[in-house]
Amino acid sequence: MAEVLAQGVNPQPGLSNRRERIAWYLYDFGNSAYAAVVLLAVYSAYFQGEVVGGPEGSRLWGYAVGIAMLVVALTAPVLGAIADFSGAKKRFLFFYTALACTFTALLFLVGPGDVVTGMIFFILAEIGYRSAQVFYNALLPEIASEDEIGRISGNGWAIGSAGGILCLVLVLALILLVEGDQIIHYAFLITAVYFSLSAAPIFLWLRERAQPQALPAGENLLSIGFKRLVATFRSVRKYREFIKFMIAFLIYNDGIIMALDFAAILGAVLFGMEQQQLIIFMIIVQVTSVAGAYLFGLAADSINPKQSLLISLVMMTAAAVWMYFNQTLTGFFIIGGLAGFALTGVQSVSRATVGLFAPKGKSAEFYGFFSVAGRTSSFIGPAVYGWLAFRAALWFQERGLTAVLAEQEGLRAAVLSIIAFLVIGLVLLLSVNIKQAQRQSQRA
Repeated sequence: MAEVLAQGVNPQPGLSNRRERIAWYLYDFGNSAYAAVVLLAVYSAYFQGEVVGGPEGSRLWGYAVGIAMLVVALTAPVLGAIADFSGAKKRFLFFYTALACTFTALLFLVGPGDVVTGMIFFILAEIGYRSAQVFYNALLPEIASEDEIGRISGNGWAIGSAGGILCLVLVLALILLVEGDQIIHYAFLITAVYFSLSAAPIFLWLRERAQPQALPAGENLLSIGFKRLVATFRSVRKYREFIKFMIAFLIYNDGIIMALDFAAILGAVLFGMEQQQLIIFMIIVQVTSVAGAYLFGLAADSINPKQSLLISLVMMTAAAVWMYFNQTLTGFFIIGGLAGFALTGVQSVSRATVGLFAPKGKSAEFYGFFSVAGRTSSFIGPAVYGWLAFRAALWFQERGLTAVLAEQEGLRAAVLSIIAFLVIGLVLLLSVNIKQAQRQSQRA
């Protein structure tokens, strides 16, 4: 049974060829297009403003994102453990990628007033997108040795951001060249095809190296999945500094997710941004994100990962505070550039920092815990923001503001929750002792 619960089913990592790594990069190239178009620039604002409308749109959008992430949080950890045991990561990846692409394409059918359909199609697409990432990330230790993981992961991040930018440019060109309100629906078809084509090489070229294991007597895949998950939690809980880091990460990461999920809605409601402007805004965010990931990565290597992370969190908090007080469209664009630069610094350095906590030979296990824990909490932030924006809008309306002004002020007031999550996470991060964490990992 001990062998069954062991967390290393990949016998020979780092033996992938160039074509396999290109296939892995191309998948990120495609799924980033989904994030850029559906989650960030186009569908979020369309759902809030056209499908639903008013403060109710913000609340339902927050709930839709939260529901999808909750489903992933409840299912992905066990399914990930089952996929590891059975050597079926590619099969799970294919299923969830197909789910994401299919329901992204079906968003084409969602029109004004189709609230239930719009929520269901988006939730299923989002479940596919988020769940697929679990199995995609799990393939990384199979194609990269421990000393390559950081570099290859960083390459995937940068190439993925480029994929999101390219898809946004294609959608923007379509909107500018073709007249008519219905043209926005074709953005979802383009994104689904773009994602599908980019994902295809990973299924054709990349060989899964993990070998399926035989089920012990009296066990089934579900019971094995739960036991492996419990074994992972027991393994990492003795690393005190890592647990402290994870608690801080869970809180400030929710602030990052809230900012990403509501950025387009803030632009549309507070500043009346049209779809073309929203896409340009997100292109700016994506471009500065690439620069932030690269520069903060250099800072993490040259100074200290914790200091680099603290700097990026301070910048992200400053962007959120500025957003709360900002009244101009120009300011919003500048804030977007600053936030894009800072938030990928937070995300990329957080991911890299996990490697400092992992004892030799356990990096995949620690990264798996990092992924599971992040998804377990990520449903909270969007739901909190949507609920606060809705309740604040009602409060302002009861005090005499028009419905339009009340919605604007409600969204602005909810920005305080982003600031709160970022600040609390930052304060908790201050207590993490990186040197002590490294000593703990070396003693293991």
